[in-house]
Amino acid sequence: MPDHPRYTVGVDFGTLSGRAVVVRVPDGAELGSAVHDYKHAVLTEALPDGTPLGPDWALQVPSDYVDVLKHAVPAAVEAAGIDPADVVGIGTDFTACTMVPTLDDGTPLNELPEWVSRPHAYVKLWKHHAAQPQADRINALAAERGEAWLPRYGGLISSEWEFAKALQILEEDPEAYAAMTRWVEAADWIVWQLTGSYVRNACTAGYKGIRQDGAYPSADFLAALNPGFADFVAGKLDQPIGELGRKAGALSAEAAAWTGLPAGIAVAVGNVDAHVTSAAARALDPGRMVAIMGTSTCHVMNGDEIREVPGMCGVVDGGIVAGLWGYEAGQSGVGDIFGHYVDRLGDEWTHALLTERAAAQRPGQHGLIALDWHNGNRSVLVDHELSGLLIGETLATRPEDVYRALIEATAFGTRKIVETFNDAGVPVREFIAAGGLIKNRLLMQIYADVLNMPLSVIGSDQGPALGSAIHAATAAGCFPDVRTAAESMGRVESAVYQPDPAAAAVYDELYAEYSALHDYFGRGGSKVMRRLRAIQRKAWDNR
Repeated sequence: MPDHPRYTVGVDFGTLSGRAVVVRVPDGAELGSAVHDYKHAVLTEALPDGTPLGPDWALQVPSDYVDVLKHAVPAAVEAAGIDPADVVGIGTDFTACTMVPTLDDGTPLNELPEWVSRPHAYVKLWKHHAAQPQADRINALAAERGEAWLPRYGGLISSEWEFAKALQILEEDPEAYAAMTRWVEAADWIVWQLTGSYVRNACTAGYKGIRQDGAYPSADFLAALNPGFADFVAGKLDQPIGELGRKAGALSAEAAAWTGLPAGIAVAVGNVDAHVTSAAARALDPGRMVAIMGTSTCHVMNGDEIREVPGMCGVVDGGIVAGLWGYEAGQSGVGDIFGHYVDRLGDEWTHALLTERAAAQRPGQHGLIALDWHNGNRSVLVDHELSGLLIGETLATRPEDVYRALIEATAFGTRKIVETFNDAGVPVREFIAAGGLIKNRLLMQIYADVLNMPLSVIGSDQGPALGSAIHAATAAGCFPDVRTAAESMGRVESAVYQPDPAAAAVYDELYAEYSALHDYFGRGGSKVMRRLRAIQRKAWDNR
């Protein structure tokens, strides 16, 4: 090791803001951090110029991401009190599947004056669900043709992913589709801005881009969806693949000016916020499931071999770390559900107050049960036409009752995912929680009781950013591989929350009711949720 200190910077691009963290090599000490909120946040009702959006839309403005580099990175370095010259690498992670339509040089379509009022010219955020009709058609055709890649995604692909969102553009705004010469994951677009070169990361290519065994869905398959879609892969998507933890390129002079970091330092291949967190939590061994719990929850885990898990988001060779099969599942709404409920109550109600009052209850005391589908279902039903449900409400129901029931519903959703993995022969031996929601001790205890297993907790408040810094250290040559870097720089607190046997027994009863509702509304007993969405879309179209 050299005598002078070395540092890396990890930048985590979330749903509403970006966070930069300065980390010391080789021990992973976090020395300084800074957050920059996106100016435009999430566009769900209208574009910045007032152009209205329809239901289930969620867009962003890509210049907001560059502003994170310009503001959060220099502020984090200043907070750390280090010499920027001692930074040897920078790594980034992003929400996924978040897609940027660009020109050949990476210029986002919305930055051209003639496209500022066209919704399809903007970034489609991960929770943009307006492409569900396209996803339904992709799934139906793939099942009919027996496409070999479909079982690798649990039998269904999501409206959140690359192909469904791109097909929506083609069919709703063909001019925008024709003008878009590159369809780029934001995880790769930000690395493109840092280095000046476009490298596609193995993680999003596999999980969100349906790339399996070195190939995407065939042109013949795409043409059967829409003749104009036949050349989508060859013309707009395909790009050289970068292995996670490798160097994507060197920091350009322009990006060095933005960040205050030395030009020429290593920039790691892009990654996804959830998957990169596994390294930060020292959870790269098979059977260690990491749940990154924030606005949504993503569940990731490595395995020695490939298995078909119903409703999983995918299994990808090297999707989390080289040499292992990476599995992913997830819930489309978790923190978002709690936040939406609190926002409706008024200023006097806060998360802290509701948590305090809910913590005074015993399991089952409120008499409620909910389905956690307020933002659709990502796993294991993979259906974003589904919606939330609350049963048992009476005139005596209090706000804290509903709040606790919503927490429990998300825990039941996680249990459904864990059980599905176990039943498919991919055993979950340890459950490690990460993300902003781990600060809520009531929520963590409820999850331990519902899962009836101990919960470990990542030893960092900045899991994704720390994971990105670990990948940056590997890309800079400080470690031979990500596994070695994770052992040195990552940290986890084992079995922090233990299940309470009495609470677990009550939750077994409630989970049985949740499962009955889950299957009835999610597996064909009633399609009322889908019919309501269809009526809603018709009303929007006729407005």
